[in-house]
Amino acid sequence: MTLLSLLVEPAFEPPLLELAFDSAHHGVALEATLLESVSDPDTEADSLLEGTSGIWQYLLVFILTMVPTIEPFIVIPVAIGLGLDPVITGLVAFAGSVTIVSVIVLAQHRLLAWWSQRTDDDDDSSGRYARARRIWERYGLVGLAFAGPILAGIHLTAMLAVSAGSSRQTTIGWLTVGLGAWTVALVAASLAGVSVLGLT
Repeated sequence: MTLLSLLVEPAFEPPLLELAFDSAHHGVALEATLLESVSDPDTEADSLLEGTSGIWQYLLVFILTMVPTIEPFIVIPVAIGLGLDPVITGLVAFAGSVTIVSVIVLAQHRLLAWWSQRTDDDDDSSGRYARARRIWERYGLVGLAFAGPILAGIHLTAMLAVSAGSSRQTTIGWLTVGLGAWTVALVAASLAGVSVLGLT
């Protein structure tokens, strides 16, 4: 398996996680925690980030924003709530999001073949795809770039934009703008939430 399949397929195999994180975690048992976070991302992303410190937390923010079931909508609030620097968290999460969107756009043919095999059995993803498709039909690439990430996820949004015929450069450009806007909004909302809850 490749790193791309690790980031695109949310159902991970334990040996693959062991291989992926063995050299990076310096003794922190991330394998089981990452498996738990994939099955329940809202409650377990914080366990991953709490289990590390320093630059490793930001590396995890980068990686977790690329995982389909977690994405920046969970990682940014959790990271800021745990006390990570909001500016660095936002920049790292944005970089992770743009990285995976760019990989999806550039590897479109292989991913679309994988996606067509996967969607036959997955009702939730098919529903998310249908929502993204309706946004595309009504508002085009610009509307999809801004509404797609929250309604369908960054992965489906990128695949739909490419499959609908937009050029790679235009797709990456608009999705980057949309992800930038969502990152700023998430950082601001997370800071407001932390302030209201008195976590600072």
